[in-house]
Amino acid sequence: MFFKQIFEEKLAQYAYLIGCQIEGTAIVIDPMRDIKRYEDLAEINGLKIVAVAETHIHADYLSGVREFAEKGVKLYVSDEGDADWKYEYVIGSSYDYQLLKDGDQFNIGNIRFKAVHSPGHTPEHVSYMVTDGAATNQPMGILTGDFVFVGDVGRPDLLETAAGQVGVMEDSAKTLYKSLDIFKALPEYLQVWPGHGAGSACGKALGAVPKSTVGYEQKFNQSILSSINEQTFVDFILDGQPEPPLYFARMKRDNKLGPKVLGDLPNPKKLEVKSMIELANDEHSVIIDTRNRTDFMKGHLKDSILAIMNKTFNTIAGSYVTEDQDIYLIIEDDKVEEAVVDLIRIGLDNIKGFATPAELLASEVPLVSTNTVTFEQTDAMMKSGGYILLDVRKKSEFDAGHGKDAINIAHTRLLERIDEVPIEKPVIVHCKSGARASASASLLERFGHTVHYVDDLVEPWLERNNQTEKV
Repeated sequence: MFFKQIFEEKLAQYAYLIGCQIEGTAIVIDPMRDIKRYEDLAEINGLKIVAVAETHIHADYLSGVREFAEKGVKLYVSDEGDADWKYEYVIGSSYDYQLLKDGDQFNIGNIRFKAVHSPGHTPEHVSYMVTDGAATNQPMGILTGDFVFVGDVGRPDLLETAAGQVGVMEDSAKTLYKSLDIFKALPEYLQVWPGHGAGSACGKALGAVPKSTVGYEQKFNQSILSSINEQTFVDFILDGQPEPPLYFARMKRDNKLGPKVLGDLPNPKKLEVKSMIELANDEHSVIIDTRNRTDFMKGHLKDSILAIMNKTFNTIAGSYVTEDQDIYLIIEDDKVEEAVVDLIRIGLDNIKGFATPAELLASEVPLVSTNTVTFEQTDAMMKSGGYILLDVRKKSEFDAGHGKDAINIAHTRLLERIDEVPIEKPVIVHCKSGARASASASLLERFGHTVHYVDDLVEPWLERNNQTEKV
């Protein structure tokens, strides 16, 4: 059996290429939208991708299942869950597909896959037991998707906090609690192959180790250990979950109704900075500046958004840019393709042009700067009563300790809550270290706020500030 775990660092996502080397056929589990990477890997290893499967309707990226379907590859997707969580673009389509219920099986060559309904993270979620039929009739591992991670379980609140189904998170947590009985009954030797690793927003304490075993997780996974009874588990799993990025709702919608067929990647044109400004001169366009935060604060194009080209790029772009906006980039030449791939993975396809940082600075276009302050300066400014203090950390961080009179809006939800920030006073924006606040500062400026950006560490300030409050 050929087995390859494929990691995407920025979204901390695992896809899997599993093949029967005797037949030369393979399946991809939970692919992203840019499917060429899987096709190339299969070809290098003498395999042909004949099938693709998903564990559930994803919230954090656009699925590549439809891209494969357009090429005649067979689809295996869940038919579990209620009517609201079906693969609507698959059912009744001309695609070659099979809908799976709990216990259904299919083969890729000698490899057998068995669907295990494991709801809670989502109603339709299935895991896949994998058996290498050339060696044994017993499974060797389970592809758990967002059911069980290394060190955590899939968060059950996203249908409410991301998809907007009010009042369902507690019931989802109770469903997940019952699903864990399925996991606990599995053989301890069984390998666990999760859908995400550390850094994913689909859980709160995911481990960086790429795989585990059922026995290990039963002994050391704190979320599983909390399932001594239903209420203890519900309280534990819902406490401290981070606010999901704003784009998660779009991903749920599109992966259910059908992602737009991508085909070839967008090919943005290289532009002069002046031309870019002329093209991006209304609310239907946005300039994303990918430089570091220090350079951005010193000088940037008016109304541009800071989304640094690092692990946070998808999250910031997905939370601050809408799907209908035309996108222009300030970015190094050798990073353009990476940015394009990152953006199309979260459904931001309208990438029109770019200019480099050097060209920006060499142009005669006037730049605007953002005032950078410390927490010591913040204290003095707040005493005047003339400023709004905005804390863009997670609610759980805010509740553990925050500045007096601070407003809390997590940076990933700021766009949808921008009207809650008073416009009549300048805003002092901070987070834990300055990273999240820097992106937030750019969004606030785009919406007309006068901003003072705190580039400082919050914890020493909280410790010494006698106005610190706790919830």
